[in-house]
Order: sequence, then C-alpha cells, then structure tokens
Amino acid sequence: MIADSRTLLQPVVNSSTLQHAPKLLELFREAMRVRHYSSRTEDTYCAWVKRYVHFHNMRHPKEMGEPEVNAFLTHLAVAEKVSASTQNQALSALLFLYRNVIGKEVGDLGHVIRARKPIHLPVVLTREEVKALLDQLSGDKWLMASLMYGSGLRLMECLRLRVQDIDFSRNEIMVRDGKGAKDRITMLPESLKKPLGDHLKNVKSMHDKDLADGWGRVLLPGALDRKYPNAPSEWRWQWFFPQENRWVNTKTGEEGRHHIDESLIQKAVKMAAFHAQLIKRATCHCISGTLLQLIYLRQGMIFEPFRS
Repeated sequence: MIADSRTLLQPVVNSSTLQHAPKLLELFREAMRVRHYSSRTEDTYCAWVKRYVHFHNMRHPKEMGEPEVNAFLTHLAVAEKVSASTQNQALSALLFLYRNVIGKEVGDLGHVIRARKPIHLPVVLTREEVKALLDQLSGDKWLMASLMYGSGLRLMECLRLRVQDIDFSRNEIMVRDGKGAKDRITMLPESLKKPLGDHLKNVKSMHDKDLADGWGRVLLPGALDRKYPNAPSEWRWQWFFPQENRWVNTKTGEEGRHHIDESLIQKAVKMAAFHAQLIKRATCHCISGTLLQLIYLRQGMIFEPFRS
C-alpha cells in the first residue's frame, strides 16, 4: 500500500520534546538568574541551547551526551567557520545546561575540531585621530564619546552611569557592576567637569518636570525598588544619560525614562569616523581602549594583546 505523499512530507515531532522544551528553557533561565548572570548572557546561552537542539533534530538534551556535543562543536568550526571565542561560548552554554540544569557532568568530548584562535592587535587611535573624530560629534554624543576616551569607560558602563556615580569633588567615577560583575573607580577628566555639570542641570530640569507630571521613576538593580520604595524617584538614582522620550509600561501604564540606547551612540561614532575620513575602524570599543593602551605605552609596558 502506497502512503499518502502528504503524510511523508509531515515532520516527525516527538511529543515529549514539545512538552519538555519550554520547561527546559524556563529551568535554564531560572538557573542563570539564581547565579546572577546578566540578561545578555542569559539570552545568548538560551540561543545556543536552541541551536544545539535544532541541530540534532529536536532531540531532548537529556537523551544526548558527549558525542552530540562533540558533533555540534565540530560543525560550528568546520561548516560554519565560527571564531574560537564563538565556539567557546557555545561550549560554555552547553556545559552550563548539563551541569546546572540537567544535572549531568560532561566527560571527555573526544577529538573536537577547535576553531583556530587568531592573534588580533587592537586598533589604537592617535590623539589627532581622536580629536578629528570628536570634532564630528556634538551634544550628548560628544560628551559620551569624550567620557569613554578620557575615563576608559566601556560603552555600557558609560550609558549605565547614575547621577550618584560621578564625584566631581574627588574627580572620580564609580563604575558599578562592570565587566565580570565587578565595581571599580576610574578618573574624571578635568576638562569634562564643566560640560558634565551643564548636562546634569538639563537632566535635573527634565527630572523635575517628570516628577511634576507624576512620573520620574527609574528601574533599579535587583530588588532595591522593593527594599526602598521611594528610591526610584530620587535624584541620585536617575540615569546620567537618560533618553529623550519617556517609555510606557504596557502592563502598569507607568511612564519613566531609561538610559540612551547603545545603538544611537554606536551609529553616531560610525558616522563621525566616516566624516572625519578615518581609515582605521573606529568604534566605541576602540575609543574606550585607546586611553589604556596609551598609558601602557607611556609607562614603557607592553599591553597584553601586543605581548601575545
């Protein structure tokens, strides 16, 4: 008897997989949140778990082990030609899945074809190039780019600054929950104190208007808003670089301000480098790292990327 062609074209889906997949991702996200992983790492790891499951035709990870992990990592290096850091990221996501969610230790992966780790030298801008780049920026974009260059702040570290994080009297900037969930103190350039002070006055007037309209609350890290209910509307907790328009919470109807989206400053720096006719690939990451590289070179030390 010849089977119906429509039946042959229908994909075979394991019902147990459909039942376990949403629950697995929920457990995976919960395990990451308990260990205080960042939201971006959580989304990235979940994406790798989905790719891993789809690569093995929707099989549940409990049914798979070292050979399947080996095959997936080898596929990434050989077929998709990903970088070594991307392959290591995928491996970290799968190890977290098996160790902390499934409760299974991953043993010897055998002969995994690893992506070759290249040695890249960082892009270092000269003072003249930085000046030409900053001359093409204005307003908040110029201020943020100057702060990243003069204080060595990463892009998200700059955007996530609160009013209380900049100490004008001590010429210090407190970076909270930076890379690796670590706090650190960096310097505040003397030349930026006046522009930052003028910018802060504009932010203060914006915040006062929001309070008068019945809003003026910001999101706080962790559960601080429950511990200190009035803190979200306090001046010291406001973003140093707030967005122009208030966002609306569709569930509660409340309005507030978040910090400026990173894509805005990224696009502004890209256009500034184009108009400045810079040949080097100038990005926000390049701007923030230039200061540290210049300090190392001035002290006669070898910056780690150059050492390798």
